[in-house]
Amino acid sequence: MANQFSKRLILLSACTLLSACGSTPPTHFYVLEALSEAPLSSTPTAKKRQIGIGPISIPTLLERKQIVTRLPDNSVTIAEFHQWASPLKDNVAQVLTHNLASLQTNDLIRTYPWSAYGVVDYRVVIDLIRFDTRSEQTVNLEANWSIMDEKNRTLLDNGHTKIEHQLDDSSYPSTVKALSKTLSEFSQELSTALGKLK
Repeated sequence: MANQFSKRLILLSACTLLSACGSTPPTHFYVLEALSEAPLSSTPTAKKRQIGIGPISIPTLLERKQIVTRLPDNSVTIAEFHQWASPLKDNVAQVLTHNLASLQTNDLIRTYPWSAYGVVDYRVVIDLIRFDTRSEQTVNLEANWSIMDEKNRTLLDNGHTKIEHQLDDSSYPSTVKALSKTLSEFSQELSTALGKLK
């Protein structure tokens, strides 16, 4: 009798566990999107310059799969069921490279590391300080950047970029879309700086 009761208890426990597993919400995966609008035509140059994008650094807090949201009390929410589909740093590098290739149509844009393509003429080094969202408020991009002459190992230009957008919709798809928009604006700024170089 006791043995039969134990079997029923094990069976009941197993069913409870299966039921709990079945109620776990699905994980949603997101990617940042590159520029979709047609770029402005750039000024023709005699020779295509090779421009390397990277290395790119991001805060340690963001080096995770989960999307991070800052809260007003300086705490953070890490969304277990809303995650980046690929490492965030790689996705940012891909989007910036794609954006600049669209904006700088007379240049060849390479993502770091570019050793397979040989050397580049210029290197754009990026340190992302902020690339996140404040709960139901804004998305933020803040970065220091430098453009280096690879041949002479000299600094040609540098700057500090800060972009903020209000969030009308605090859903994760809208947040990711707004973050993509900040990258588009950042790409425009880098494109303007590269366009000034001879």
